[in-house]
Amino acid sequence: MEIIKIVGVGFIVTMLILMLKKDRPEFAIQLSLTLTIIIFLVILNKVQVVLQLFYDLAEKANISMMYLNTLLKIIGIAYITEFGAQVCKDAGEGAIAGKIEFAGKVMVMVMAIPIIALVIDTIVKLLP
Repeated sequence: MEIIKIVGVGFIVTMLILMLKKDRPEFAIQLSLTLTIIIFLVILNKVQVVLQLFYDLAEKANISMMYLNTLLKIIGIAYITEFGAQVCKDAGEGAIAGKIEFAGKVMVMVMAIPIIALVIDTIVKLLP
């Protein structure tokens, strides 16, 4: 299982970071960022499989690709925002992490406007 490998490497790098933090804190941060990028790249391959499944299901269900794309962009924004905020928190920059999280929330809200409008339009049509 790949997750066991990822967690194992994460534990090993964490131990190395703890040892490096005392003498070479700049290397500790670089090592943390390197592992973060490697994990992100490994996971991207898995995300592509999930995205293809979503597109296939949407096509079978005759769902507009515009709405599916919007929903997937919202999910992507949420994951990337969390990822970026965690990296900043790991580097000791909680204030920047908070700003990234705020920006992500605003972006999700902006991206959701077409879906919210569709839901409201559908409700209005159902009312007498």
